[in-house]
Amino acid sequence: MHRDQGARVGAAAVIGLATMLLAPCAHSGASPAQACAATAGAADLQAERAGIDAWRAERVGRLTSDTGWLTLAGLLWLKQGENSFGRASSNALILDNASLADTAGSFVLSGRQVRFIARSGAGVTHDGRAVTSLDLASDAEGEPTVLASGALRFFVIERAGNLGVRVRDLDNPHRRNFSGLAYFPVSTEWVFNARFEPYEPAHQLQIVNILGMEEEAHSPGAVVFTKNGREWRLDTVLETPGDKELFIMFADTTSGHETYGAGRFLYIALPQGQTALVDFNKAFNPPCALNDFATCPLPPSQNRLKLRVDAGEKKYAGGPEHRS
Repeated sequence: MHRDQGARVGAAAVIGLATMLLAPCAHSGASPAQACAATAGAADLQAERAGIDAWRAERVGRLTSDTGWLTLAGLLWLKQGENSFGRASSNALILDNASLADTAGSFVLSGRQVRFIARSGAGVTHDGRAVTSLDLASDAEGEPTVLASGALRFFVIERAGNLGVRVRDLDNPHRRNFSGLAYFPVSTEWVFNARFEPYEPAHQLQIVNILGMEEEAHSPGAVVFTKNGREWRLDTVLETPGDKELFIMFADTTSGHETYGAGRFLYIALPQGQTALVDFNKAFNPPCALNDFATCPLPPSQNRLKLRVDAGEKKYAGGPEHRS
């Protein structure tokens, strides 16, 4: 599971909200209390829209960057021993891309260690220098070792104990032709001061990804919010010790209709005591909604809500669900 978090509301938006809330309440035909309540509500919505606009802009910037999900062009799983890599059909790992030599080299998997041995003259580089032979760190160790060939970038990932080669294409048509994301209208009705119920000790959740691989996730507790007259509960995940945010995978009754069928993701700030701010306007599509080469975790059964969450991102028009 990998982070794809959004921007926080900037200080300017918070100051603007405070200024509006402290301003005199104009009223015509309504009591001062009613007028002030209406003004506060409008101010809350204005600040929420400003914060969400900034969050959306940052997310789009990440998606369309050189390391964004729109660049993914391949995912090739390694077997023990030598795995030849290139355009030619004779290779164990085949990627038909003009930036790649017929045989660029081989990934040699020995136990949990991966070494890349380049074919002479194939044009594979690391940090701008030609590669002959290089040990590769996977993303399980932090930042992976990235190799390059023309517009391609490739590196080793680990998922549920399986090692594979993830490929990015900086000239990917999905990146070049990106036309934006679709959203439900921003609403303060989907912002909750939820109750945080810690698990003592923390739970270990069994999470299955979209490829059917199973991983264990650390859950420090659940958030509970009230909507439509009843309480709803979502388990959270702390992805890495020391994180300042909790990760939520959820599905709802819009899933497979207005929103991506496998569910959506959401990050929230670490709870303050027993209170957690949950803003569904920041619910976003997992990478699998954008391309065919991601390994997204799926919401656990307890996070599949029989509730219509009409907030956050809608289906991505250029994603797998919309492509033939």
